[in-house]
Amino acid sequence: MEFFSIMAAGQNLILWALTVIAGVAAVVALVHAAIQRPDAFPAIDRQSKVIWVALLTGAALFIWFFQAPSLLYIIGVVAMLVYLVDVRPRIDDIQGKSWFSKKR
Repeated sequence: MEFFSIMAAGQNLILWALTVIAGVAAVVALVHAAIQRPDAFPAIDRQSKVIWVALLTGAALFIWFFQAPSLLYIIGVVAMLVYLVDVRPRIDDIQGKSWFSKKR
C-alpha cells in the first residue's frame, strides 16, 4: 500500500510543477503583451492588444485556479503557448526588440 501512496505523491508533485511552470510562463506572456505598443498587433495581422491581454489574463487565471490536468488549465496553456510561440516573436521582430533571445 505504501508504494501507491508514494506514486500518488510523485504524481501530485509533477502536476504541481507543471502548474507552477505554466503559470509563470503565462504571467511572463501577459507582462510582455501588456508593455507592447498597441499598433504592433494589427501590423502582424493578429488580434488587438486588448484581446491578447484579456486572453492571457484569462489563461493565467485558468492555469493558477484550475491546475493540471483540468480542461480549463489546458485551454489556458494553449492560449499562452500560442502567444509565446507565434505572436511574441513577430511582435519582437517588428519592433526590433528581443526579450528572450539575442539579436545578431
